[in-house]
Order: sequence, then structure tokens, then C-alpha cells
Amino acid sequence: MNGQIRARSVRLISEKGEQLGIRHIREAQEIAEKQDLDLVEVAANSDPPVVKIMDYGKDKYRKEQARKAARKKQVNINVREIKLRPKIGDHDFNTKRGHVERFLRGGDKVKVTIMFRGREVQHPDLGEKLLRRLATDLEDLGRIESQPNLDGRNMVMVMSPKKEVPPKAEAKADGGRGERQESQETSAARS
Repeated sequence: MNGQIRARSVRLISEKGEQLGIRHIREAQEIAEKQDLDLVEVAANSDPPVVKIMDYGKDKYRKEQARKAARKKQVNINVREIKLRPKIGDHDFNTKRGHVERFLRGGDKVKVTIMFRGREVQHPDLGEKLLRRLATDLEDLGRIESQPNLDGRNMVMVMSPKKEVPPKAEAKADGGRGERQESQETSAARS
């Protein structure tokens, strides 16, 4: 940039993108100074090097804003893990299913692991049955990304969220509080 350019002659490009021809470096710097702009080396490896007259600060700011916008559009997907046992009770299973549902609604992938202990590993069909049950319960929220697979003493299945997750039923979302709140508002209005 400006005085740091070491080439004797350069191909000069104006701020509007017009080619001004091959010029001596001092002459190119004088033209940039007259316009109160910077002389920036664009292609150092070409012969002669290509330089452009521009406002370097504005260009740097514009590129940073474009990078920030690209980062905002980027989607980060986390992989959450839930661990189960093959002899899990119904209430515990429902609790774990609720966690998986919450993760899928949040847009995260879920790695469901069934841990076998002792002789339980001789019955992998129980673990697969449990994983399939979970997948069918949550088929409207997510899909199976990797099928249940026995890996040593663990069976692993990965679920990923579907593109559009249906909204939770309103009664479930407010925990049934909607009616109570409504009745309190109407009783307050009567007073």
C-alpha cells in the first residue's frame, strides 16, 4: 500500500475501474495523493504489478461487514448426546424423549447412546427396539441420520432435525396456563 510498493513501474487502475496504463510508481502515487486516496497493490505477481486507486479504509470496512453478514447466515449445528439403558422405565424414557424433542426443536443433532452392562450386551435387539421406539415417537421432528449401530458395549443412533419443525401445541407450550390466565383477566375486568 502507498509507499510500501517496491516495483518501479505498475499497471494503474482508477477508482472507477478504468485502466490508466503502465506508469512509474512515483507518478501513480502522485495521482492517488491528488485524489486524496490510497494506492493499493491488487496483483503483486503479475508483470508489472497491478495497483488500484481506492479508499483503503472504506474497502476494508466493506469487506468486514460482508464477512459479518456471511457469519450471521451461517448455521451452527451442535451434536447433543443422550444416554439410555436397555431396561429403562417408561417415565424415565418419556423424560429422555422430552430432552431429545427439545434438542431437535432447537435445531441440534442428537446422538442417542444405549449403554449395555454385563450380559445385557447379548440382547442388542432390546436396545435397537428402544431406539426405534424413540425414532417413531419423534418422526415428525427429526429423522434418523445414522441407523442404530452396535459399537462395543454401546449402541448408537444419530437423529437430525427435519427442515421445518412443527410448532408445539399451544396447550403444551404454556403448560395449560392459558385458560387460568384468561379467567384471571376476565375476573379482573368484572371487578
